[in-house]
Amino acid sequence: MVPQPRRPAVRLTGPVTRSAARAAGIDDRQLRAGGFVRLSRDTYLPRSLTDDVDAWLAAVLMTAPPDAVASHRAAAALWGIEIPLVDRTDRRVDLIVPGPGRAESRADRRVHRLSLTDDECTHRRGQPVTTPARTWRDLAAVLEPPSLLAVTDQLVRGLAGAADLAEQLRRHPGGRGCARARKVLPLADPRAESPMESVVRWLFHVGGLPAPELQHVVRDARGAFVARADFAWPAHRVLVEFDGEVHRDREVFVKDLRRQNLVVAAGWTLLRYTSADALGRPDDMVTEVRSALRS
Repeated sequence: MVPQPRRPAVRLTGPVTRSAARAAGIDDRQLRAGGFVRLSRDTYLPRSLTDDVDAWLAAVLMTAPPDAVASHRAAAALWGIEIPLVDRTDRRVDLIVPGPGRAESRADRRVHRLSLTDDECTHRRGQPVTTPARTWRDLAAVLEPPSLLAVTDQLVRGLAGAADLAEQLRRHPGGRGCARARKVLPLADPRAESPMESVVRWLFHVGGLPAPELQHVVRDARGAFVARADFAWPAHRVLVEFDGEVHRDREVFVKDLRRQNLVVAAGWTLLRYTSADALGRPDDMVTEVRSALRS
């Protein structure tokens, strides 16, 4: 018997429909074998790309209407905006489909029937996406104020100005999220260095605390640099630091303790909090800061 030549292995490097996979020599058994993730009725993604935002979006767009645009959380991901306090297991892609048709939400997508103007759409890394300002207005409809403030702080660092965001409220003055956006926008501050710092600042705001200075530089009596604090009330000589995950590292932890000693020696009160405080005991955190300000 003459041996039959073996078919060369086919390696997919991006999303594919079932029909395209079969045309490339990959049958249904191979698609189900574990090397691919089925996103929807007829769309597959190599498992190695499941954490790739661009690949995931491209896969969904393959079977979306031609005028579909990445929006909401999907747009935020494309713009590099981190959203705190949301369900990370929800991998559905948000799409605005402005035109008529029968497109509907599926397991891999949320379809929003909203109007879009030409200047509210652009492309990012080759993908159709809402502009940063329009993304903010859409997110205002689905995020709670602490998360929206975190998005706003990141945007005003350079992706969009406060005037651009205000223009979105002028264009879309009503509807879901409008009141929320109007409350959050005046608090935007590009000096916030992490999304959870923004969340903590919102908690201070709704708790009735005076607005803190952000990234305040502490100096000793000779004017030498001692530290830079996340939040400060210089008139009260009170500082607050939010310690994220990086502060669990031993080397960082040791540096934090040494810096804390220098700050206290310079005559400041320093309070330190983590996400466990911000999420688990926010009222107690605000009460402790208020007490320190009254001391």
